[in-house]
Formats: sequence, C-alpha cells, structure tokens
Amino acid sequence: MNKLVAEKLMSMSEAIKKFVHDGDTVYMAGFTHLIPHSAGQEVIRQRIRNLTMCRPTPDIVYDQMIAAGCAKKVVFSWAGNPGVGSLRAFRRAVEQGYPNSIEIEEYSHFGMICRILAGALHLPFFPLKSFRGSDLPKNNPKIKIIKCPYTEQEICVVPPLNPDVSIIHAQRADKHGNVQIWGIIGDHREAAFAAKKVIVSVEEIVDEYVIRSDPNKTMIPDFIVGALVEEPWAAHPSYAQGYYDRDNEFYMEWDTISRQPDLLEKYLDEWVYSVENRAEYVKKLGAEKLMKLRPKSFYSVTTNYGWY
Repeated sequence: MNKLVAEKLMSMSEAIKKFVHDGDTVYMAGFTHLIPHSAGQEVIRQRIRNLTMCRPTPDIVYDQMIAAGCAKKVVFSWAGNPGVGSLRAFRRAVEQGYPNSIEIEEYSHFGMICRILAGALHLPFFPLKSFRGSDLPKNNPKIKIIKCPYTEQEICVVPPLNPDVSIIHAQRADKHGNVQIWGIIGDHREAAFAAKKVIVSVEEIVDEYVIRSDPNKTMIPDFIVGALVEEPWAAHPSYAQGYYDRDNEFYMEWDTISRQPDLLEKYLDEWVYSVENRAEYVKKLGAEKLMKLRPKSFYSVTTNYGWY
C-alpha cells in the first residue's frame, strides 16, 4: 500500500488524538443526516477540553459534548433537539454554568453558511442582506455593516470561518480519501475546504472504480483529507442515506435523559466512557435496533458517462 495512503487510514481514536487538541476550533458538519456522532463521542472519551465548537445546528452530539465539559464556546445558528425541543445540557451551561460556563456566538443559518463558505474560498468576509432589521448585529459584534462600493447601500458582512479541524461523516470513499455524499448535501464540502485539518469517517471504503464510476457524487477530494476512518454507523442516531434510517426513538429518549444531569451522566458512563469504540457501541445497540433502522433498497438509474 502507498505510504501516504497508509498514513491517512486510521481508527477514530487515532484520528481524534492526532488532529483534535485542547483549545481547538472544531467544525462538525452534517445537516439532518451524516452527523459525526462517533467522532463527537470519541472527543468526549479522550476528555478534550476548551473547544470552540462550530455548527449551524448543534443538536444531540453537541449537547453530549457540552455535558461532558468539552466546550468553551459554541458558534451556531440554531440549537435544539430536532423535532423534540430544547438542548437541555446546552441550556444548563449557558443559563446556569453547569458543568461549566460557555460563550455563545449566534448567527442565522445563512450567516453561518456564509462564514464557512468565505473560509473555504479564502475571502476576507462575505456580504449578505438578511441580517438587516434583526437584532443579531446588535448582539454579535462580528456582524459588521458596511457600505457597498458599487451601490453605496448598507449591507451586512460576516468574517470567514477557518476551523482548526473539520470533522465529516459520509457514505463512502476510496482508500485515498476521495469522498462521496448523496441525499441532503449540507455543509460538508465547505467545511472541508475551510479547515486547516480534515477528519473524514465513512460507512465504507470502496474500490477506486466505484468512486470513478459516479464522479458527480465526489464532494471532497483526497488531497485535503488528513485522516480517513472506516466507521459503520458513525452517524447514529442521525442517519446515513442508503445505509440506515434516523433513530427517532432515541431523539425522544434524549429529551428525557438530558433533562436530569444525573441521568445524562449515567448515559455518558454507559454509552461513551465504558465503550471502547464504535464497533462496541453498535454491538451494544443490538441486532433488533439495527434491523429496524435498515432502509429498503431503492437504486438510482445508471448513467452512461461514455468512454473515450
């Protein structure tokens, strides 16, 4: 195996240990599906601290990391348990300083995407109109109002976001790290190109021929990937289109678990600290749960790309 390829392939434990450190700014990509829960739980397991955690929609994975004391600051646009309610640990940290106080830096969804896009494009800022008339510029000093050099109208701008590390989960990649995503295309590509270091986990590593046979699905090229982890079920309880469904039952359960700090601590002890890796976590989920989340097959029609 090529030396560069061999150096890139590693376990989740190795990837987090190598690329995520105390005090880093971390961006965990994924919208609705492909949320890197396995990576978040490994950060908890390694007891990494003082992170600035960025994500347009911090949900359960960030709630767990906040409860475990990993966060110093959260940069976000909307926070909640999707379809259920509040993030209880997030609110306790902000409102009560438990288990530690955290700072928050708030934008709109579009504002966050503009920030990570500016970071990916290496722009000094990104203009947008949608903040005008809202209270966000009053409460977030990083949102500036400038005069357009062409129309002289006032517009808002946001600074680029260039994380120390972006963590991404996807459906598949080849051994070099050419990463393919389908279904909802969220912020994966922008997050990868904006970051100084990139960790990618995938449901499976496939032959290069598979990747080359459908090039339009390749969102992230190999040359920006620092670590590649083959980690089935790494997005659970969110979903991976074509591999497993969203575990809606767990999202409901999390609301109960997270309401009480002692129950949340028990969850972390049982499902994170006492679990060595994702394979052990999946085994603990049990065959009945896994089979319940398996989707029915539905294949796309093949495309003739031609050959010259």
